[in-house]
Amino acid sequence: MTDATLRPAPAALSGPPGLAALAALLLGALALGLAQGPRQGALLLLGGALGLVLYHAAFGFTSAWRVFILERRGRGLRAQMAMLALAVVLFFPALGAGSLFGQPVAGFVSPLSVGVVVGAFLFGIGMQMGGGCASGTLFTAGGGNARMLVTLLFFVVGSVLATVHFDWWQSLPALPPVSLVETLGVGPGIAASLALFAAIAAITVLAERRRHGALETAGRPATRGLARLARGPWPLLAGALALAVLNFATLALAGRPWGITSAFALWGAKGAQAIGVDPAAWAYWQAPANARALAGSVFADVTSVMNFGIVAGAMLAASLAGRFAPNLRIPARSLAAAVIGGLFLGYGARIAYGCNIGAYFSGIASGSLHGWLWLVAAFAGNAVGVRLRPFFFDERAGGRIARGDGA
Repeated sequence: MTDATLRPAPAALSGPPGLAALAALLLGALALGLAQGPRQGALLLLGGALGLVLYHAAFGFTSAWRVFILERRGRGLRAQMAMLALAVVLFFPALGAGSLFGQPVAGFVSPLSVGVVVGAFLFGIGMQMGGGCASGTLFTAGGGNARMLVTLLFFVVGSVLATVHFDWWQSLPALPPVSLVETLGVGPGIAASLALFAAIAAITVLAERRRHGALETAGRPATRGLARLARGPWPLLAGALALAVLNFATLALAGRPWGITSAFALWGAKGAQAIGVDPAAWAYWQAPANARALAGSVFADVTSVMNFGIVAGAMLAASLAGRFAPNLRIPARSLAAAVIGGLFLGYGARIAYGCNIGAYFSGIASGSLHGWLWLVAAFAGNAVGVRLRPFFFDERAGGRIARGDGA
């Protein structure tokens, strides 16, 4: 499902990229702790841990969905179901109690709206065109993938464009937010969620066996023991479970789950201010929380700080693996796909109340039905996106990651 098994033997951490990433995490955490408080410093390090896990486990949502759609290989989807299963077991009791370690906590629970359906569908197309999802774009860009920097740039542009029209999308028909934690209760909510995860995993097993006769097995790693822990590649399932634990740690530290794309809209809005455009007049930025974020420093924004950590953590992981070697030669069609995909990713995420992390992973972990609606619409968008890929990429082998692609 990923290129993890194709990695060459890793080299020791050396050179400016790895040292710069390590310095950014350690010195950045210290500086943030002094300027913004200990929590922000800790969140930067937590973001670094997420970036390290994402890179070393080559944990991508985009490639997992593409391989299942094209080849009916379901190992990646089953890993996602395991991640979600552990997440709901950890999240639901804390959300039901309303506090964790004495701190108030709340999940991401959003309306079931037209915007969620359209936005997630656009996001799904963007995943395959841009070559990555929200987390995939960050960790592959941090790992040295130059094409994904283009996707990230236009992800930011698409995000801020969506804030211009956000009030219109909110005016369209919608059902109220529904939380399984509140509607069913903690125990029944966990049971219902686990049953759905098991059903999806079972469908992938049946589909894979029908197509191939047997389930795919992981390749033999080039490194073992402590060297594998430090340099990767990590088992996909281990990465999935680690992401669930780190998302729970985010809930404990930030009082809400892991998110990514709200920061992209903020970065785009601050960029607009720098060129003389005033986004404060748009309805999205008049909401109290968004207005505070726009008026403040990006280093005071939880999501921004964690995103910076993810990029630095992935750069550190790539250096440890001996794979940080940016290639600036990007084919024209692949570059066009990065631009289009980035715009779809950014615009879709904003109007759908989140991305594969904020809406899908953290939404479902929060018990929100909008996370399930997002999953269905985004998967449909991915099915369209994989049909568009041959116009932009040299797909040499079905669902394999194309050269320069993300995860």
